[in-house]
Amino acid sequence: MAFIEIDGRSVAYRLLGPEALPLVVLAHPLGMSQAVWDELLPALLPRYRVLTWDLPGHGASQAWPAEGGEITPATLAREALALAEHAGASRFHFVGTSIGGVVGQQLISEHTERLYSVTLTNTGAVIGNQELWTTRAGRIRQEGLAALAEEIVPRWFAPACFEAEPALQAGWCIQMGRGDDESYARLCEMLGRTDFRGKLKGPLAEHPGIGVHLLGGSADVATPPETLQALAAECGGAPLEILEGIAHVPSVEAPAAMAKRLLLWMAGEREDVGERGVSYAEGLETRKQVLGEEHVARASRNANSLDAPFQQMITRLAWGELWSNDDLTRRERSLITTGILAALGREELTLHLKTAKRIGLSEAELRQVLMHVAIYAGVPAANHAFALAKELGWGEELG
Repeated sequence: MAFIEIDGRSVAYRLLGPEALPLVVLAHPLGMSQAVWDELLPALLPRYRVLTWDLPGHGASQAWPAEGGEITPATLAREALALAEHAGASRFHFVGTSIGGVVGQQLISEHTERLYSVTLTNTGAVIGNQELWTTRAGRIRQEGLAALAEEIVPRWFAPACFEAEPALQAGWCIQMGRGDDESYARLCEMLGRTDFRGKLKGPLAEHPGIGVHLLGGSADVATPPETLQALAAECGGAPLEILEGIAHVPSVEAPAAMAKRLLLWMAGEREDVGERGVSYAEGLETRKQVLGEEHVARASRNANSLDAPFQQMITRLAWGELWSNDDLTRRERSLITTGILAALGREELTLHLKTAKRIGLSEAELRQVLMHVAIYAGVPAANHAFALAKELGWGEELG
């Protein structure tokens, strides 16, 4: 876990995975923490760089200051954008559950150009009503989170989940009880004021390339399927899937099912890509992620009338059709590409040895690739590749 100061307040976050992968930002539900995403990480990290953070007064993030005024969806979206900029990502995928989904709606309404895709789970354009949230805020201030946790936490999970994991309720009661009462109360008041009806269709219509998907649970009493259906309509008829027997926190109750859907949705559901092809813009975005924006900008500046069509072709084919395809991870494609270029002794090996570091290949992985080159393509080719890699900073001095 790491910390960053945003608007004078310490925010706890995790940034996992190499910079050459597309970024996905995950926002947790009210009363919980970024730990709700832990079970999804093994599925996401081979293909995505993952950023999670704790909301004000939750987890390890500093409480909202007493003199800080109201918390708004724009406040929380500003945190998400600041963290994405800290990660060096101009655009990102976003996944938010409950109040995290409210953050996602704010990003859609005001910052659509920063998004690749948005997945909203167990949330709504309106959640509950103002009286409900005002009452809860007042009770939290009077009785405290620890006292109310045993009343609130059971609403998060289906009974079958507690039967399968008897310690789950007590664990999340402890986690919730450690939060800051006033921060939680102000977030409740924010939810009571929040209404995104009529604010989402326009921005999404202006940016039709953004994929929006909704996910809910049939046993969710906080944001039941009808609430998700209304939100789907507000999002222009975005696809909605309801998980049977799941309540308010699918990342904890059904992590495998949720991860499977996220991987499909964030990849853009590319089953028909063979028929429609990949756009130049998509290939360019992948090229920037893998090679770095500076390198791509330099290649574009250096192109002239002779090779500009060639640059466009390789952007569509190499970076669109190949590197943008999710059948192999970018780590796997880096291993393959490095091995082929080393075997052929091509000039681009220098670039892809640098890229291998951005993608996160280990020294041991590179060593094994080049040793395969020695066996199957010849020792001189491998020897040249090893020497070039050492010039580029791979390896450490012995003894």
